[in-house]
Amino acid sequence: MRKSFLAPTAVLLCGVSAVVLPALAAEPTLELDQQVVTATRIEQAAERSLAAVTVIDREQIERSQAQSVPELLRKVPGVSLANNGGPGKSTSLFMRGSNSNHVLVLIDGVKAGSVTSGGTALQDLPVELIERIEVVRGPRSSLYGSEAIGGVIQIFTRKGGEGGAKPFFSAGYGTHDSYEGSAGVSGGDGKGWYSLGVASQDTDGINVKPAGVSSYESDSDGYRNLSGSASAGYRFDNGLQLDGNVLQTNSHNDYDSVNTRRTAGFDAYADGETKIVGGRARFNPLELWKVTLQAGRSEDKSDAYQDGKFYSRFDTRRDSLSWQNDLTLAEGHTLTLGTDYQLDSVNGNTAYSEDSRDNKGVFVQYLGEMGRQDWQLSLRHDDDEQFGKYDTGNLGWGYALTDELRFTSSYGTAFKAPSFNQLYYPGFGNPDLDAEKSHSVEVGLAGEHAWGHWAANAYRTKIDNLIATITVNGMSQAEGVDAARIRGLELVLGSELFGWQWNANYSLMDPENRSKRSSRTGIAYYGKDLNRRPGQTFNLDVDRAFGALSIGATLSAQNSTYDDLENQNELAGFATLDLRGEYRLTPEWRLQTRVANLLDADYQTAAGYNQPGQAVYFTVRYQAL
Repeated sequence: MRKSFLAPTAVLLCGVSAVVLPALAAEPTLELDQQVVTATRIEQAAERSLAAVTVIDREQIERSQAQSVPELLRKVPGVSLANNGGPGKSTSLFMRGSNSNHVLVLIDGVKAGSVTSGGTALQDLPVELIERIEVVRGPRSSLYGSEAIGGVIQIFTRKGGEGGAKPFFSAGYGTHDSYEGSAGVSGGDGKGWYSLGVASQDTDGINVKPAGVSSYESDSDGYRNLSGSASAGYRFDNGLQLDGNVLQTNSHNDYDSVNTRRTAGFDAYADGETKIVGGRARFNPLELWKVTLQAGRSEDKSDAYQDGKFYSRFDTRRDSLSWQNDLTLAEGHTLTLGTDYQLDSVNGNTAYSEDSRDNKGVFVQYLGEMGRQDWQLSLRHDDDEQFGKYDTGNLGWGYALTDELRFTSSYGTAFKAPSFNQLYYPGFGNPDLDAEKSHSVEVGLAGEHAWGHWAANAYRTKIDNLIATITVNGMSQAEGVDAARIRGLELVLGSELFGWQWNANYSLMDPENRSKRSSRTGIAYYGKDLNRRPGQTFNLDVDRAFGALSIGATLSAQNSTYDDLENQNELAGFATLDLRGEYRLTPEWRLQTRVANLLDADYQTAAGYNQPGQAVYFTVRYQAL
């Protein structure tokens, strides 16, 4: 799938649709009263956001029949994924061409992720226990601190509401002897609310390494996951609101691994655990002053085994505290002041020369609107125990050209402190690394019409002190490769045509390495593509209901990319087509079926790792109304 095919096809589709749809479509497809919080740390109507935001709600999750969080996120504009062999395998997410650890992941407001790797095990998070996902594209360090160079993903677990107890249930089976199920209940009475849920997944998987690769086991590499979540809250008569949540996932993951001499590393598997615990108190000392206090802990653990014996253990913890004050100065004008504290620590059987560090941050934000204009100004100061002080900021401005057309622009800076692996992991880490810093500028134009919605966002990001993985004498090592320049364009279009609801997006990106010649490898990286960032991606979702029967399809495509910084190992472009169907037996009960990768595309997103071929899944689902 070369650039010459993807670009004209996507642009032609978006352009022609914008001309013909107004006359053919029936009703709007966007909920204009939808509230988002991630872009500003306070509730804000989605259509007022000055950032590029995508929201995936519970209805969309169930309609898509996605079996993992990466499956949901791969359809977001500007997002690409690299996966090491199918369900449950290590997955890296790249947003707007930034590194995979340049995306901050929050779960119910708590920072998630591994302190050692710097990433979040998105593949282990249970889809059935998620209420909605908010994706903010673009820098947000001025609100959240380190990591938010490419953007922020916030995952909200299921919450209770009014109307008494409402149980839910699902059970499914599919190709590769795959089983999955979930059950839970949520409810509330207006003042109090609660939600409890469990979910599981078990699959034989596929053979991760291609047939014929020397010394690797020719077997299926399975995956198991058991997850649970609980949340509860209560609003007192005096306005005080208390709530808390916990999410825990336990996984077992088989994979292929051998040492450099191909003499050991067989029977390899890892047992992992992710736990997120959070609690909040919200109250109003004055009518125009809202205070939010939050405490959270994120744990990421992994025990690895090879050759029938214990191999390694990683146990990381991230504790966080925040105090946020939202002051309503006047209608349409809000001032936010706050402070954050974060403590990262690592334990296990690997010796790190440093095993903990803390970060203190203070931030201020001003949201305002006047007539057809609105703006967002945010500043933050971070004091990292290892890397010193960093100041970041963001300035956004929006102008409603008409009642249906809105222009936005923004400028933002961000930074990312190196992970413990990048600094100290034996044989890989480099203690001389500096924090990565970025500068981004973006302009956007969006329309909301009776026939649907569309948006175009163009951006440019420069990253200094970029950290990458290089190969020296056959060994992987972390190195600051100097700089990168990323330019991109995102097009989004959605509407209803002849009864079909559909949404399309196309991302064009030029992720160029601007680094000088490496002192360790002697290779000049300047002008080469950043690895595993496809220059073009395209996604199309179509759905239609025929009474109790619903059908839909998803087409996803990307062009070729490189697996390495040197641009020597090219990964071919590909396209996948998924079909899905659903039949409502009653308003509460549904039968679903899905054919994934209908055309059995043979492709890789990480060199040497197979991806699943054609697969069929069946699910029965119940949700009390």
